[in-house]
Amino acid sequence: MSQKNITIKTIAEKLGISISTVSRALKNNPRISDDTRKKVIQVAEKLNYIPNPIALNLQKSRTNLLGLVVPTLEEDFFSHIVSGVEQVTSENGFHLIINQSGNSMQKEKEIIQSYIKSKVDGIMVSMAADTADYSHFVKVQNHGIPLVFYDRIPRNFPSHKVRSEILQGAVEAIHFLFKKNKRKIALLNGPSNLQVSDDRLNGYLEAIKSLGLETSPQYIKTTDLSREDTQLKMEEFIRMDENRPDAIVCFNDYVALHAIKACMVHSVTPNRDITFVSFANIGVSEYIENKPLASVEQYPVKLGTESARLLLEDIRTGENTRFREILVKTRLVIHTS
Repeated sequence: MSQKNITIKTIAEKLGISISTVSRALKNNPRISDDTRKKVIQVAEKLNYIPNPIALNLQKSRTNLLGLVVPTLEEDFFSHIVSGVEQVTSENGFHLIINQSGNSMQKEKEIIQSYIKSKVDGIMVSMAADTADYSHFVKVQNHGIPLVFYDRIPRNFPSHKVRSEILQGAVEAIHFLFKKNKRKIALLNGPSNLQVSDDRLNGYLEAIKSLGLETSPQYIKTTDLSREDTQLKMEEFIRMDENRPDAIVCFNDYVALHAIKACMVHSVTPNRDITFVSFANIGVSEYIENKPLASVEQYPVKLGTESARLLLEDIRTGENTRFREILVKTRLVIHTS
């Protein structure tokens, strides 16, 4: 084989590893183990590999395009995140491509593939409600595209992440209800595959235990976030009769509003018969008569700005190896006394 045909693909095939691994190893990327790095260098030297200067220049070129995946723009929470992202990206000369997954993993995969084909400089993602497979995110990283997850982050997946302190927010919500003399406190949570659902559940269980309250599996339900499923789960709570919860912590304000609607259909008065507390603190709450008594403010604009800054830092430095996780503090906002 002539020297001019030796590429990183040649080295990758020789070692049975990915092209991106070879590329990172040759750049002394700390994500690559010392053993792998040594093997790559040995093979490169043996084959007399010489980096292609044209290819290197192409790798450094930018499109100034960034991809942003949101579950839905119908929610005020995600619209504010987009505002935060745009505030940072526009100031730095980047153009934003925004797509909605519609809470569908399949749609999410299609969007990610389109971003890769468009050669975007970086991608930000808040996962769809049913995302349980991360292969499309692995593909992003294999292409060397910086990736940041925000709000709905993946479990046990090495990457940059920006999220709210949900667990602490859940604890604060439970303590608020306890002070309101609520003792049968339930949780109407989101999809079990989401890390943010885990955070709510763990905060709920931690607070229930610390306050000496009793709970049971019947007090913990999950919804796929749709109006229909949420109202169905709320009706299950209502039918518990004497064991019916006197308070419910909901995944977010939209879930709470759907649950409150189910209460009204069944002649259960919200925040009198059953008290509601939720997350997100959507801006339109002040105009809604029947709303959660309190909501955990997650500061979505800050989530957006922090995500964009982290992504741009990765793009500029090229050091997307030391993954960072940024936590944004929450605050319980009481709507009525």
